[in-house]
Amino acid sequence: MKDNVGIYYHPFLDNKRVRMYVREKDGDIEFRMRNDDDPKMWNDHGWVPYSAIQQANVLYENRGRFDPNRAYDITVAKALIRDGG
Repeated sequence: MKDNVGIYYHPFLDNKRVRMYVREKDGDIEFRMRNDDDPKMWNDHGWVPYSAIQQANVLYENRGRFDPNRAYDITVAKALIRDGG
């Protein structure tokens, strides 16, 4: 999907108020989350390269509630970027 901000998908299908924006920069896919229920999130958190998400992934193992692989879906991001949203 695409809007005036950029290309995005809904990382949590049960919550359409959260959007994960994606872009490609310097050969890396970057992600940025927007949550309509927490507008400050967009300003407080910038673009995160997928390589950094992979490095931090070990911090979330066995925590249960948040699965970064689900939220930061590299397969979906690549497809959206390739297809232009």
